[in-house]
Amino acid sequence: MTVAERVKNVVARQLKVKLEDIKPESDFVKDLGADSMASIELVAAFEAEFDIEMDEDAALSVKTVGKAGEFIQHIVDQQQ
Repeated sequence: MTVAERVKNVVARQLKVKLEDIKPESDFVKDLGADSMASIELVAAFEAEFDIEMDEDAALSVKTVGKAGEFIQHIVDQQQ
């Protein structure tokens, strides 16, 4: 499973949205309904899923699912 697919699975599970409704351009707040608490929980879920540590402020500045995948891929590559 790719990083992008895993990101989508985490988003679907955390935000309780259908997998098919999640697109790379989906905005966490505007399109998927994430509030500030959900966003923080999403960061924690990504860290658990990928066994990485992310800078919370940097992670919370990522607005779309596609950008989250790129952000996480970069961290995974750095932390290997």
